[in-house]
Amino acid sequence: MGATRGPRVNELGLTQADYNGRPTTLCQGCGHNSIANQIIRIAYELNLNQHEIVKLSGIGCSSKSPAYFLGRSHGFNALHGRMPSISTGALMANHHLKAIGVSGDGDSASIGMGQFKHLMRRNVRMVYIVENNGVYGLTKGQFSATADEGQELKYAGHNDLPPIDICMEAILAGCGFVARSFSGDANQVRELLKAALSHRGTAVIDIISPCVAFNDVPGSTKSYEYGKNNEIPLHEIGFVPKLDEIEIEEYAPGEMRVVELHDGSHIKLRKLDSDYDPSDKMGAMHRLQWAEEKQELITGLIYYNPDRPSLAEANKMVDTPLAQLSGDQIRPSRDALAAYMQSLM
Repeated sequence: MGATRGPRVNELGLTQADYNGRPTTLCQGCGHNSIANQIIRIAYELNLNQHEIVKLSGIGCSSKSPAYFLGRSHGFNALHGRMPSISTGALMANHHLKAIGVSGDGDSASIGMGQFKHLMRRNVRMVYIVENNGVYGLTKGQFSATADEGQELKYAGHNDLPPIDICMEAILAGCGFVARSFSGDANQVRELLKAALSHRGTAVIDIISPCVAFNDVPGSTKSYEYGKNNEIPLHEIGFVPKLDEIEIEEYAPGEMRVVELHDGSHIKLRKLDSDYDPSDKMGAMHRLQWAEEKQELITGLIYYNPDRPSLAEANKMVDTPLAQLSGDQIRPSRDALAAYMQSLM
């Protein structure tokens, strides 16, 4: 009898399953789970040491995601919109860590916009993923700051406000790696994640990840509308139907795909042309504006500038992380402090 083959392992002797986190509690079919799966896969393929990775998040459906990947890494779930502050502190204390931050369109584009912009300015070395669905999923689907102007939602009504473009804001704030993808395009998400992990500063990936929790079929007696009109609830309780995750087939650079969402609405995705120049900052902003006017979501690496020094480089940090230095090394002596204070007089 032949020997039984065990699971494949990478150069660290780990299987892909060793990079898993806890079982997801997100809705069946949520694109956030697909993103977590791609992080698991690329971490396995790139032979990443999990103890060298810190996962960071704020508040929201998206910010639950770090629990579902790289279960052996460090993790910190911050306050709503405050992940950038925690990231900056953690990576100043130990700039050898690889950081993966997961945020949402509410966490970053609303309450956290100020912190998001200043993280870009400082160029903190981290991968910053925005799982963008245009609604607040944890609080019953109100419009977020990235929702399309004129959009109608059963619970939220009509949206009169123009959307904030995460990629545009990142470029304007000085970010040197800006990309967009769709959670159903697994191949593109993986390649962008790999590139982002190698960038020397902040790498922003805005990933369109549709929410499945507030979609139903109009006219059905099993719909939310019918149930709300024909029951007297004792208390509020929600049920999310199981739906298949939306996936798309591979398509060529420059090509446009129309993707139907669970509620019958559509989004238009266009992959950037192979001759597109991501180093042209003004060209990138023009391309984003053009796509907004066409109501398209362009995907791919939108802007890239490898020349900006990271926050640690700009501050001339020593190679040994501050967290690993002794107290005598990071604190001035009594005499040195007294001399410095005297110099200020």
